[in-house]
Amino acid sequence: MTEFSRRAFIFAGATAASGAVFFGVNRAARFALADPADVDSERGPVLVVEFGDDGTRLQSVVREKIRRSKEEWKQRLSLDSYRVTRQGWTEAPESGELAHEHSVGIFRCVCCENALFDSSTKFESGTGWPSFWQAIAPENLYEKMDTSLGVVRREVKCTLCDAHLGHVFADGPDPTGLRYCMNSVALKFVSRKTA
Repeated sequence: MTEFSRRAFIFAGATAASGAVFFGVNRAARFALADPADVDSERGPVLVVEFGDDGTRLQSVVREKIRRSKEEWKQRLSLDSYRVTRQGWTEAPESGELAHEHSVGIFRCVCCENALFDSSTKFESGTGWPSFWQAIAPENLYEKMDTSLGVVRREVKCTLCDAHLGHVFADGPDPTGLRYCMNSVALKFVSRKTA
């Protein structure tokens, strides 16, 4: 065996071993760092705030979580919406039709129509995804620790159906300093009805 092939063999083995360690630690961290609330997110009933399509806050209600089989979700959703909301994928930046939506209205969950964001809190973040500085009601979504890419992020999920919506970051504008970076295919925009 030549010196070059011996070095290549050692380097390839070290690379494979470090990759296996990284993925093993990442997987262990996902479980070790899980939020205590994650267990509760699997149960119902839950408190949500209902909103009319005109943006009027209607009432706080206790509802059972919406549960469907994989097959039922696949029938109700587009392939992209299914992959993002039910499997936790992320759409490509600038690919979603709601990234630059500037009409007045409400952004609802594509899976269950739970109200999530008002257009008055939407801003151009320059990221290519719809971004908001505040949820329409804190009860309507929840956050969960996400270490899937080897970094700690805060995943945002729908309270009513547990749909993956995107992530929240602490680099947004005033007054909250938050940036809810959402996937377009996880949202349904309802234009505000005007009299």
